[in-house]
Amino acid sequence: MSSSFLRAFALLLCILLAPVARAQTQEFGALARVIPDETSVRDRRGGAVELSFGLSQGVPWRAYTLANPDRLVLDFQEVDWTGLSPDNFSSETIAAVQFGVLRPGWSRFVAELSGPLGVETAALFVSPETAAARLEIRLEELDRATFNARTGAAPDARWVLPEPGMRAAPQAGRDRLVVMLDPGHGGIDPGAIRHGQSEADLILQLAFDIEEALLRAGGIDVVMTRRDDVFVSLEGRVAMARDSGAHLFISLHADALQEGVAHGASVYTLSETATDEATAALAERHERSDLLAGIDLSGSDDVVAQVLMDLARQDNAPRSTMLAKALIGGIETEVGHVHKRPLRSAGFSVLKAPDIPSVLVEAGFLSTDEDLKNLQDPGWRASMARGIRDGILAWSLADAAVAPLRRK
Repeated sequence: MSSSFLRAFALLLCILLAPVARAQTQEFGALARVIPDETSVRDRRGGAVELSFGLSQGVPWRAYTLANPDRLVLDFQEVDWTGLSPDNFSSETIAAVQFGVLRPGWSRFVAELSGPLGVETAALFVSPETAAARLEIRLEELDRATFNARTGAAPDARWVLPEPGMRAAPQAGRDRLVVMLDPGHGGIDPGAIRHGQSEADLILQLAFDIEEALLRAGGIDVVMTRRDDVFVSLEGRVAMARDSGAHLFISLHADALQEGVAHGASVYTLSETATDEATAALAERHERSDLLAGIDLSGSDDVVAQVLMDLARQDNAPRSTMLAKALIGGIETEVGHVHKRPLRSAGFSVLKAPDIPSVLVEAGFLSTDEDLKNLQDPGWRASMARGIRDGILAWSLADAAVAPLRRK
């Protein structure tokens, strides 16, 4: 087995297994602040060292090491370093530190180490009462070979957000990415309704905003299942994605809960069974039929058709999961908040195309005043559209990188 194959396979695993980081009630444009009085370093026995960062709120982050010279690197989305001094990190094992803005939306902390020290533990603790956070990192001595083998940041679609002007990666032999946007409901099916606002109308407007953001990004063609207040069957929506040659299928919704309170966006991938009672209720409302994903298998018997679809879904499911994670990362970066459990799965019919990465985005909940207000706010919709755009661009780059691994 070639080393290039192993590296590509490792890349795929890193993207699929990476946990979804969540910012805690962070408003768009509001930075988390490092709290100098709660930030320190402590040398421990055996050459170990512990770093602690006090933060005004939780933010997405990652920690890794680099060699030549030996360094600890911490990336954040995004923090204000005002008041922090290198004196906070006086240690026998840390020779020097640097910190600041890496690029808009991104911050970095770098500690030059006295020798090969690996990340033993790293965890962010967030107060449920105040949203204040504490990031704790413990480094321990390693032999040189082990340290060198562990260096480098694991590839992760959440951190591959596009530079300004970056275009989508080509897909399936075509030089442009084709995205199918599916504004849920419409016509005789208005979806959730609250204070005279229907889910069908609000989601259609959001879809137009997303379309504009994608077209401005370049390298992307956008197709929509509906552009007016009309009814489109679930079968028709999936069939339209196949007929248009779509590389992605993104269904948009904004549901309402009859009990409890929910806030923020979540992204669903296909699952045979609902993950919890709330998911089951959503699936029941959106599920209208049990279809064969809109593909023509009329020339095959039931057994062959089922095997072919199962094989296709086995190849496609990781791509959908990677897309969901990239979308969550993009939305969280731009909007500043997602649902407390943003990555979910359910048996939605519109996600059953076996060969098109498909996700369902619940942009918010009409049953929650804040979410209803957001969906009517052009500024908030623009932020959501940018987040979805960045997630799609990040996915296209990561997906192109692992394309050689797919079953031929």
